Amino acid sequence: MDKIRDYINYAGERCAKTVAQTALAVIGSGAVGVLDVDWVHVVSVSLLAGVMSLLTSVLQYDKGDK
Repeated sequence: MDKIRDYINYAGERCAKTVAQTALAVIGSGAVGVLDVDWVHVVSVSLLAGVMSLLTSVLQYDKGDK
């Protein structure tokens, strides 16, 4: 059970960081003001990056423990 909890903590933290970094990158690419940001696009791209991070975590988690 501890291994599952450790994995969830690892994957969740990695996912949250990826989503935040992706949102910052998308917001910063061409927006002049808050009203100029295409928020649907920011959320869509950030969530996709989060899903990709979770899938990558499945593959890399055991490699980090060795």
